Amino acid sequence: MRYIGKQEIEDIAVGAALLGTGGGGDPYIGKLMALQAIEEKGPIQLLSVEEVPDDALVVPSAMMGAPTVMIEKVPSGKEAVGAFESLQAYLGKNVFATMPIEAGGVNSLLPFALAAELGLPVIDADGMGRAFPELQMVTFFLEGISATPMVLADEKGNSSLLQTVNNVWAERIARSATVEMGGSVMLSIYPMEGKQVKQSAIHQILQLEERIGRTIREAKQFDYDPIAEILSITNGFQLFQGKVIDIDRKTESGFARGMATIEGTDNYQDQQLYLKFQNEHLLAETKDNVLCMTPDLIAVLDSDTGLPITTEGLRYGSRCVVIGLPCDRKWRTEKGIETTGPRYFGYDLDYTPVEKLMCMEEE
Repeated sequence: MRYIGKQEIEDIAVGAALLGTGGGGDPYIGKLMALQAIEEKGPIQLLSVEEVPDDALVVPSAMMGAPTVMIEKVPSGKEAVGAFESLQAYLGKNVFATMPIEAGGVNSLLPFALAAELGLPVIDADGMGRAFPELQMVTFFLEGISATPMVLADEKGNSSLLQTVNNVWAERIARSATVEMGGSVMLSIYPMEGKQVKQSAIHQILQLEERIGRTIREAKQFDYDPIAEILSITNGFQLFQGKVIDIDRKTESGFARGMATIEGTDNYQDQQLYLKFQNEHLLAETKDNVLCMTPDLIAVLDSDTGLPITTEGLRYGSRCVVIGLPCDRKWRTEKGIETTGPRYFGYDLDYTPVEKLMCMEEE
């Protein structure tokens, strides 16, 4: 057990934006919400998974919707508290702790703001080890845990309690409600016991996010290359380097969808990378080769600072390095690939691990 203060939040925000693979909500908004909560309530208790009692009730908290919407529709924090308290009342049992559902700018940090407001600890774990665009795309689903009962709440005071026959239906119904509620909502979802968290969650993800953020922050001070250090920490690969020359992005059906075209520089001269996303980056390919695909992680970093660039932050002229990171082993199972692999998103590709693709590229 340890306590999380302002500097830890700053570092987690950066690391979460990187592991969020371009999605998970605006990291700046998530950071401000968490920092304000700590300013008002003090440092927040962070528990390891092993410190959670087996019979304790744990409820993850999250934002759902298109990240582009949050730029104009900034949450107040009351939505998350309302969703949480409504679900707790429905379950008729006090919640022991909350946790992130995924790695992402808002979704790694929202639980801290909520926990501070309600006096709860946060668990150092999540359900993805990255960010994905749909509610069933979590390791909890792989272990047969139900997303419902769940509560959606918006900034107007509307809330909705869902009880669905399976998690795919939870995604479909909640996505439709999210569109009607303005494109983004706050959720309390996947209520489970401590023993289920231990079995199904990805452990120590907040610790990894903090380490990544601290590495990037200290790079200038200690004069080292932050991107090389990040690749070492994550066992990742540099996929490409260049300048964004085109960005096709639109918000539809509750998602930010599109493709960025990056013109190569330095060792990638005379090449172009096509980066396809649905909230999160899902596929990185050149004209001749696929370099990385979901469920492995694709992140875009600023060439100079190493800071991650989200899908809504991609701009014409941005100079960047694109990296690929191996996903958690839970996603490389048959059910994991079926749930989040390239074919689910409509790409006519069989999943190939990024490390194998990189070996093929070198050959």
